Amino acid sequence: MTVFKANGSITTLLCAAFFFTVAYNTSFYHNVVARYPLDQNLAFLISLTVLLFSSIAFFLGLVVNKFTVKPVLIFLFLAAAVCAYFMNSYNVIIDASMLRNSLMTDSREVADLISARFIAYILLLGVVPGVIVYRMRLRCRSGKRELIGRMKYLGALLLVIVANLLLMSQEYTSFIREHKDLRYYMNPLTFVYSAGKFIDGVVAGSDTGERKVMGEDARVARVGSQRKLVVLVVGEATRADHWSLNGYERDTNAPVEDDAVISLPNVQSCATSTAYSLPCMFSALGFDDYNLSDANAQENLLDVLQRAGVNVLWRDNNSDSKGVAVAVPFEDFRSPDVNPVCDIECRDVGMLAGLDDYVQAHPEGDFVIVLHQMGNHGPAYYKRYPPEYERFTPVCKTNQIEQCTQEEIRNAYDNAVLYSNAFLSSVIDFLKQQDDFSTAMLYMADHGESLGEMGLYLHGLPYALAPEAQTHVASMLWFGKGFEQEGERVRAKAVQSLSHDNYFHTVLGMLNVDTGLHNPALDLVR
Repeated sequence: MTVFKANGSITTLLCAAFFFTVAYNTSFYHNVVARYPLDQNLAFLISLTVLLFSSIAFFLGLVVNKFTVKPVLIFLFLAAAVCAYFMNSYNVIIDASMLRNSLMTDSREVADLISARFIAYILLLGVVPGVIVYRMRLRCRSGKRELIGRMKYLGALLLVIVANLLLMSQEYTSFIREHKDLRYYMNPLTFVYSAGKFIDGVVAGSDTGERKVMGEDARVARVGSQRKLVVLVVGEATRADHWSLNGYERDTNAPVEDDAVISLPNVQSCATSTAYSLPCMFSALGFDDYNLSDANAQENLLDVLQRAGVNVLWRDNNSDSKGVAVAVPFEDFRSPDVNPVCDIECRDVGMLAGLDDYVQAHPEGDFVIVLHQMGNHGPAYYKRYPPEYERFTPVCKTNQIEQCTQEEIRNAYDNAVLYSNAFLSSVIDFLKQQDDFSTAMLYMADHGESLGEMGLYLHGLPYALAPEAQTHVASMLWFGKGFEQEGERVRAKAVQSLSHDNYFHTVLGMLNVDTGLHNPALDLVR
């Protein structure tokens, strides 16, 4: 067996830092050069490379010793390889939010992300350097000499970092103030920082007991004798600017062209990922006060509705409810054992199966049924619709969308939008058949999606850096009989600037739930 020899842990750390700098930071340099052209900023780019190398080497010197150097480096090589793939392929940022999204991704979504290129990254940038480190024989010094050597190593690197910043202080001042997003591409430093923030958030928001009770005063103020049946469709990755109802040149809303449909063209999401947006939508916390740990520590909209006597059901064809439906009936429709409409994957329309029976089995109380769509989940947009909905061609038929043209990506995405609207049409048809109820549907997407604009794909960028494509979401209301007055009120407010903050209070208004939590100013139907 081949054994690689190194003069000591410090040499190993310097070599590892150099390898991290040159092999895992393609996306970082790509984004930097886009802001700082090479022919005008060569000296600064050299300085930035020295800073990146010195910072990685300094970090490694702080966290590893002769006993942990191998496992730490092996782990970092694998983690950095994964980060490099997603940053290079989709130009995403690996922050704490993205790590949470990754851990909440189910096996079906993971399969959409795996490709030959992904495997190549793992093997060449993860496994191969990991094997080299594993087989390396380190020549270790005594404890005292190792400590003194390590202090000298850290001191020298700190001197290099400080001198580097001082020599080009003007350039770094501009870099830090005007291009904050660039530091998110430093690999593996950003991953380590984000992992620390994620773990800290998990610890801070860990379950220390029962959730805080919300809306103990909630009750349904019955208006008339007819019960209400409201369907809440939670969309996935749907941009407002790709809806023909909002002026998009393609007729993507054709299946739901109905006089009772009201589009809300100016809705902003409270986050750029399902893991954060979904709990936010159903939380009483507004955008300004929202954080995930607080939202998870208290009851949400569904709990308040259920306490008021409303029959609540969550059906899911996405990954899960992200903790929203923990105390209400939940049904998973991702399997053909449950969902009767499955081909290459289970379709959203299958979530309507058996709803008549569910309604008939509950002779008292109003209804709120939540349908969480697979919708337009990327990157494999071509899988999100049956063949008969492939109206816009040519389409990108790979999960490696960075290899497709923007037209092909757009076509595949728009076909998925078209099919999503066909599903909404099916929901409306179901509601029209419910003669014994006042019926309504509220559709709102959790976040938007980047389709290659500015080199960005998918979603999940930090909110302050995210383009409008990821935060401006599609939303609509449909009102059947018994909701005529509410429909008129919504039409008068539809073009206002709205957000996910309106969701909680509008649903309470639709069900006539009185509670101190309700804010009429955010309720579109009051």
